[in-house]
Amino acid sequence: MLKWLRRSEPKEVPAASLGQLQIIKPWARSSSSDPAIAGGYMTVVNEGETDRLVSAACTAAPVVDIQAIRVKGPGLEMRKMDGGLVIPPANQQVLKPRGYHLLMSGLAAPLAAGSTVPVTLVFERAGSVTVDFAVESPGVVGYASLSSP
Repeated sequence: MLKWLRRSEPKEVPAASLGQLQIIKPWARSSSSDPAIAGGYMTVVNEGETDRLVSAACTAAPVVDIQAIRVKGPGLEMRKMDGGLVIPPANQQVLKPRGYHLLMSGLAAPLAAGSTVPVTLVFERAGSVTVDFAVESPGVVGYASLSSP
């Protein structure tokens, strides 16, 4: 097939770039069962060496943890990633519902759909960057919801 006939997906425009890292489609939603917590999601593309998301902070939430979902028997449980989350070289790390995610705790009020919430992401090598997360409505967004975000 001729090269000019091939269709390729358009490259996603990053919401933020930091060195060799790109933050793609950052979004958040409040929990449908607990208005004091919210989940944060995004894709981190790494075009350089291995890096690690070591922490995150948000003015709307006094605590932001990096979490993973683990299957335990017939259910699921969240566990804090104390060592951070590895961003592999020449690859990407996806944070999504029912997977790796940011857990924002202690919200004074649920996040308002249609607004944005600034989240500062801290990486081991690249440093820190503040990114606006688009707030979506609570509930299912491509994945079955849990009792938490």
